[in-house]
Amino acid sequence: MKKMNEKELFALLTLWSVPNVGPKRMRQLVAHLGNPNAVCNAKKKTLMEVDGIDEKIAECILGQQDPHFAEDQLHRAEKAQARIVTYWDEEYPEILKNIPDPPVLLFVKGPLFHSRLAGVALVGTRFPSSYGRLMGEKLACFLSHRHISVVSGLARGIDTICHQFALQGPGSTVAVLGSGIDVIYPPENRRLYREIAEKGSLISEFPMGTSPEAPHFPRRNRIISGLSYGTVVIEAGETSGALITAEMALEQNREVFAVPGNATSPKSRGTNRLIQQGAKLVLEGEDILAELPSHIGKESANVPVFDPSIFSETERKVWDTLSFEPLHIDEIAQGTGLAISEALTILLNLELKECVQQLPGKRFMRRI
Repeated sequence: MKKMNEKELFALLTLWSVPNVGPKRMRQLVAHLGNPNAVCNAKKKTLMEVDGIDEKIAECILGQQDPHFAEDQLHRAEKAQARIVTYWDEEYPEILKNIPDPPVLLFVKGPLFHSRLAGVALVGTRFPSSYGRLMGEKLACFLSHRHISVVSGLARGIDTICHQFALQGPGSTVAVLGSGIDVIYPPENRRLYREIAEKGSLISEFPMGTSPEAPHFPRRNRIISGLSYGTVVIEAGETSGALITAEMALEQNREVFAVPGNATSPKSRGTNRLIQQGAKLVLEGEDILAELPSHIGKESANVPVFDPSIFSETERKVWDTLSFEPLHIDEIAQGTGLAISEALTILLNLELKECVQQLPGKRFMRRI
């Protein structure tokens, strides 16, 4: 089916309003009766012929349909400039159909969404360290420059970083929301939300107007992993929600990757544990690419390559003193034997070359 017509979509939304009729039952009902209109107008006996539909559920379908819900959802979607994609539409991504419980309805904003959509999920803690931020930037840029979509959840921290840096390259990004697509959460990501709507895609399976409640996020996570060839956990504590996404990726028979971290850091206990359990260790983007289907990521768009020859002798001295852990300017000056004012000048030059990142408190770290 290329696209459900307006009557069929209205009937599907009406069916969606019935309590206890989730995605699985909706797919079974439509498969058995041919289309949503037939389901909404069927007799009780006909409904009970469908596997999993007993007399109680059949009576709910007949007596608790809410056409006002369907009207409201269509109105809200139009107002938000979102479109509704169903499981039976040609636009629905094939990779998502292959998970155990694919959503039946998706609210979508943005041009990227299509049947061939598939990417790599980058997820992690909402409170990343400087190292976690760096790895998120690095991996998102790598994937974007190879035209691989970065899939994440628009949450604070790693998700936000990865969306932002994916948009800076020629590739794009997909944000899967744990709220209605017209509810921006967290609110400080309003600008990022708009940028993704212009260059990538925003997706939600929740009805328009749905608030971002805690039970929604595990359900959202299965879509993040379901749209991805693999899930990369960049930084995560032992109870991080990112580990739920990794678990769902395993259930969906997708690759799971993890970035190793400091053994003493609570923010890396989850990722280090994943590696112990068999997740593929990621030190750089090529480690991800090696596990993807052979045709993925072969198109490169002038990927920036680090060239040490760009440094002067003094810059190289400062560079060799730096690491991926922040150092205070006093430590850098001491390690290089330079005056603090001279070291700061060199560090500014390295920042302009996008090799160094300055952090609050006159601390500096490598970006490459």
